[in-house]
Amino acid sequence: MKAFVVEKYGDQAGMRAVEAPDPQVGADDVLVKIHAAGVNPLDMKIRDGGLKAILPYRLPLVLGNDLAGTVVRVGSSVDRFAVGDEVYARPDKGRIGTFAELIAVRQDDLAPKPATLTMAEAASLPLVALTAWQALVERARVQPGQKVFIHAGAGGLGSIAVQLAKALGAYVATTASTAKVDLVRGLGADVVIDYRTQDFEKVLDGYDVVLDSLGGDNLAKSLRVLKPGGMAISVAGPPDPDFARELGANPILRLAMAALSFRTRRNARRHGAKYSFLFMKASGDQLRELTPLIDTGRIRPVVDRVFPFEETLQAMEYVEKGRAKAGKVVVAMT
Repeated sequence: MKAFVVEKYGDQAGMRAVEAPDPQVGADDVLVKIHAAGVNPLDMKIRDGGLKAILPYRLPLVLGNDLAGTVVRVGSSVDRFAVGDEVYARPDKGRIGTFAELIAVRQDDLAPKPATLTMAEAASLPLVALTAWQALVERARVQPGQKVFIHAGAGGLGSIAVQLAKALGAYVATTASTAKVDLVRGLGADVVIDYRTQDFEKVLDGYDVVLDSLGGDNLAKSLRVLKPGGMAISVAGPPDPDFARELGANPILRLAMAALSFRTRRNARRHGAKYSFLFMKASGDQLRELTPLIDTGRIRPVVDRVFPFEETLQAMEYVEKGRAKAGKVVVAMT
């Protein structure tokens, strides 16, 4: 099969297109012919070796973390899918590889593709939709009437998180550039802060939840808009001890993660709030729960551009250089 692989960590120069062996299909696996794959900042972090400590992949590695496609074979124990089914997924972190013609995915990580979406639209969703679900539903347990602040509402994660928060009945604030204010209002945001002209810390107060995808100073300032008992959940901030335990990290790595997040956790406590780092997990069941929201139009994908599969490296460069105007970038088989 054709695939894009990381041969050495570093940058785009360490990646190339190759002819790779077809995936082996275990008893609980589903072999999927990939029609489209989403491009995520996570792909670049893995390619550059920035996550080697927590994701120790063996090279060469087929990259890619989102897919939509068609089932072409099932393992002997598979009972949820059949050949010909249209599916979408974020494969388990240990079995990524969606920048390829084929992938073997555990059946528990797959879900039927939403009927209302094209393959490209469906491929844009799994990683960001699962991240939003695990942050807002699983971890924060957002309730109707609560106030939720989501950074970068026009981004891949932000555009889905804004819609999910509204579907949960929350009052939603977000940030966006001047050109994207109307877009995020259209997604349901109640308050849109133009980060080019406004400081969100001076506008917002008393929020129950913050979802941070930027880290750094934005995370530090976000703690100050939370009310006592509130929670800041970050996918870009420092990993915390809970994540280290969840990962099964060795004692040295646990200490390192605790040290990295110590200041953030201390500042959160000073505001009577809690800080939580999130690294999303694959889950076909959670995608199934999201599907009715998608098929009824309460959550709609935002796709910036679709590249042909042969231009996967160009698609990654497009994302890495911040050229995407809103939502996700996708590569599609032709």
